[in-house]
Amino acid sequence: MAAIPNRDAFGLVYAPNGRDAQIALSLLGEAGTNAKAVGDLTSFVASLSDDVAFAVVTEEALRSADLRAVSIWIEKQPSWSDLPFIVLTSRGGGPERNPAAARLSEVLGNVSFVERPFHATTFISVARSALRGRRRQYEARLRMEALDEGERRLQTALEAGRLGAWELDLATEILTTSTTCKAIFGRGANEPFTYADLLSSIHPDDQERMQAAVRATVETGADYSIEYRTVWRDGSTHWAEIRAQLYKDRSGTAVKLVGVSADITARMQAEENQRRLNEILEQRVAERTHELQEAHANVMAEVSQRERAEDQLRQSQKMEAIGQLTGGVAHDFNNLLMAVMGNLEMLERHVGDDSRAKRLIDGALQGARRGASLTQRLLAFSRRQDLKIEPVALPGLVRGMEDMLRRSVGSSIQIEADLPENLPSVSADANQVELALLNLAVNARDAMPGGGTIRIQLRQGDVPFTTDQLSAGKYVVMSVADQGHGMDEETLKKAVEPFFSTKELGKGTGLGLSMIHGLAIQLNGHLSLTSTIGIGTTAELWIPVSETTADTETPERKTDTRAVAATGPKRILLVDDDILIAMSSVDMLMDLGHDVVEAHSGEEALECLRDGPAVDLMITDYSMPGMNGGDLVKAARTISPTLPVLIASGYAELPPGLDLDVPRLGKPYTQIQLATEIAKVLNATVD
Repeated sequence: MAAIPNRDAFGLVYAPNGRDAQIALSLLGEAGTNAKAVGDLTSFVASLSDDVAFAVVTEEALRSADLRAVSIWIEKQPSWSDLPFIVLTSRGGGPERNPAAARLSEVLGNVSFVERPFHATTFISVARSALRGRRRQYEARLRMEALDEGERRLQTALEAGRLGAWELDLATEILTTSTTCKAIFGRGANEPFTYADLLSSIHPDDQERMQAAVRATVETGADYSIEYRTVWRDGSTHWAEIRAQLYKDRSGTAVKLVGVSADITARMQAEENQRRLNEILEQRVAERTHELQEAHANVMAEVSQRERAEDQLRQSQKMEAIGQLTGGVAHDFNNLLMAVMGNLEMLERHVGDDSRAKRLIDGALQGARRGASLTQRLLAFSRRQDLKIEPVALPGLVRGMEDMLRRSVGSSIQIEADLPENLPSVSADANQVELALLNLAVNARDAMPGGGTIRIQLRQGDVPFTTDQLSAGKYVVMSVADQGHGMDEETLKKAVEPFFSTKELGKGTGLGLSMIHGLAIQLNGHLSLTSTIGIGTTAELWIPVSETTADTETPERKTDTRAVAATGPKRILLVDDDILIAMSSVDMLMDLGHDVVEAHSGEEALECLRDGPAVDLMITDYSMPGMNGGDLVKAARTISPTLPVLIASGYAELPPGLDLDVPRLGKPYTQIQLATEIAKVLNATVD
């Protein structure tokens, strides 16, 4: 018989009289179906479970028995289950002529009758039919469990993103909301919250705009997206962002709106504070300019110079504010990706041979890794990227990327490289320069949809005296030129601004050039862009020459598996205030064979160190409320001065002035990265 999803399923036989049980077991065994027999009704009831594929019983064994226990079990079956029963009756004792047998149908429900004596083929045919039916039930259970798991993950994602879910029935105006959604409108979890309540909570100046947006969505089918103020019952004003989609029935009639809501009060307040700050700065600049004009009626040149300085100051402050914002966003996003990637990595180990599940997990991991790449761009733009500055030989770096570049730009694009060998090494982070070159090549490709040539050139550039962009000194210039559609002067001025992009929606983040610009500043270099409409664009990355020479051989980037294995199982104290991340990291550590003690705050971790068993290593998050990771390390070393410590952080670098010689593990990290860093820390301690 065909295999069923539940591999442990078996046939249960209750035929206490004669040779019926022996015959049934023999026939089922020959047909390849596991089965077992029981000798009394109590054992039969005790053996009933979800793993029973079907039950074979004799009519006379049940005719005068108390079947209440059987009936109760049948009624309590889960919604997917309807256990098949095969009832063996005597000759002429079928349900049509035997009322007692017919009554068994009422008790057992899913019943097939086989009159004795029966032919083996008949019995096996009925058994196979019952087995097929049970197999469909098991498949239904798997689908139901998958749906439940998807619902649980969706709820986790909504809670992690602090999003409230809601649904509005357009015919009845019945509003269904989650607890988070109610909280966004200032309502408690158990308080009623109707559509009329929602409308009355919207600021009077925003109500008409909100209702007009709803009507437009219902009439046109366009997505509903709006921001408006809400007034809570205590009189305080808040901001909410609402997004939804329209659902229609088969006839095309609008049925309901389904969407999410978010509290954006903090963001709106930050934007308002920034606007006020800009107004103050502009007012001060205007006042200062007026004073200068009155005091120095004669050289306009000095005033112009001061105005330029003020403009640069405003731009610097603007970029710093945006940098702080993007750095914080990247940190929080890294934390979320840590939970997602860690759980997916562990889940991948337990799917067995399920190719579809593996494909889905692999797709999710690829998406998470793309998100991690995006956070690296955000951190580079905000100048919070932790650069590993060392001598780098650019000719070897570019040659090592040629295959990747050709695959990235496609067959319609030619790449020409001019890479002189006599160039000096530069002071740079090789990984970030590779990322910058890849971004420039992809931008050049997108500028030439019909194909063309990308020219990559290296040359030495000397700056004899300090300018606004570069300090005096020697540089190596890496240029990437295309033959694309080019940019006009206005577009060229905005090209390095964050989130500015000329690409279609969804085809660019607007962070590529701003990331390279931020990298150039961190390296004490400069990014120069020149472009002509219809001719193309040239990007030049000026990088300072290093005082030492780079090793021309690129080391293989492999994990030292021997170092990982050499550490052996350890007792590790894991400290993280985020439950999702803690769960993921604990699973990875336990999967590596370590014994894990979990703490969710600095105070709890110190308590474990004081009162609990000794630990071999402490891994702690840096950003935690109350006592951060740096404070925890200092306090922990007063308890255990030689305790090895590893700090994990969603920021790319730890704050300056921390004054701790502690290795750092950037989030999100994979299990092998975690194992490698643990091995480095413990091996360094042994050495």
